[in-house]
Amino acid sequence: MTREIVLDTETTGIDPKKGHRIIEIGALEMINHMPTGQQLHLYINPEREIEAEAVAIHGITSEFLADKPVFATIADEFLTFVGDSPMVIHNAPFDMGFINAELVRLDREPLPMSQAIDTLPMARRKFPGAQANLNALCRRFDIDNNHSGLLLGFITLPGKITSKHINGLKLGNFSSFIVLGPLPLSLIHI
Repeated sequence: MTREIVLDTETTGIDPKKGHRIIEIGALEMINHMPTGQQLHLYINPEREIEAEAVAIHGITSEFLADKPVFATIADEFLTFVGDSPMVIHNAPFDMGFINAELVRLDREPLPMSQAIDTLPMARRKFPGAQANLNALCRRFDIDNNHSGLLLGFITLPGKITSKHINGLKLGNFSSFIVLGPLPLSLIHI
């Protein structure tokens, strides 16, 4: 049995070294590359303002997060959900940088980068010379990426998944996960 966690975050900006923080975490448990229905979705009060550029991307405002828990409150829940399972993340250094900055703020051990499976290089290998960011991949697969839904609007029933979105999952703010090649480790988060 292979357990993986497909994970994404939203943040206040692009650099945790400049004090930017995580404001949303979405994680989905996969066993043998199939969703189990176990998921974690958390909004987090970053205790700082969100840059206008970031709000334009994800639509999450400081006002919306004002009554949400801070990272210190949800850290144990997050770490328990992830455990020591590999995390499938598009542009893993970005998300892992934010996760580990939050953990270090709490004097907790950072998660090892070796626990992350970065799907960005996979997308680049699958589509050499093409853009591999999430917006470009959404355009390639004709996936709505308007960031208008809540994160966990998962499509998990096999009958709801088209051949175009084999083993796909629709994730409101975080778009979709698509199989782009033979498993394992072929999930591209887009």
